[in-house]
Amino acid sequence: MEYNTSRNGLILPEYGRNIQKMVEEAITLPTREERNNAAQTIINIMGNVHPHLRDVSDFNHKLWDHLHVMASFKLDIDSPYPIPVIDHSVRPKRIQYPNKNIRYKHFGVIIEDLIKLAVNETDAEKREQFTHSIVNQMRKSYMIWAREGANDEAIFNAIQELSQGRLIVSDDVKNSVLKKDIMPNQNTNNNTGQQNRLNYKSKKRIINKKHK
Repeated sequence: MEYNTSRNGLILPEYGRNIQKMVEEAITLPTREERNNAAQTIINIMGNVHPHLRDVSDFNHKLWDHLHVMASFKLDIDSPYPIPVIDHSVRPKRIQYPNKNIRYKHFGVIIEDLIKLAVNETDAEKREQFTHSIVNQMRKSYMIWAREGANDEAIFNAIQELSQGRLIVSDDVKNSVLKKDIMPNQNTNNNTGQQNRLNYKSKKRIINKKHK
């Protein structure tokens, strides 16, 4: 097994080092017939590496394009498709990183956007459902951020601030969301699972006795 850190980087890493080496070896073959045979063998192996892409349109065409790319367009063969041309003068536009001032980072910017939508909802019933979902998600996010548990008062204050006092959390929402144990501790899960296994064994013994 090779661990030489001075090796060249892979042109298309999704095909792995071995296929890249096969391509490099194919370039050095002396005759066109040998290179053609090697290229077809490599294409077959490349297809086996990603069998889930066989239903993709022009799958074989993509494989041959990738072969030429991995060969740095130095593989002199009879390709069934035109050799692709890469225009290095065209560069993709740089993606701008969103620079938003998030007031409560543990709730995220999506919660802020949802609160704005809820504030502008004119239907009272939909607004109540919207608020229910927002509070539920905020409590889950808070419990992930603060493992000791959710601070309901902090959630209320955040909603008040982010909605500028326009989004009111009703008593129904408080009772249906904030009083639930959303994230039970691990010990409770273990105890429940253990009790279920004991119940199952007891039922099995009763059934066996009935059949004897």
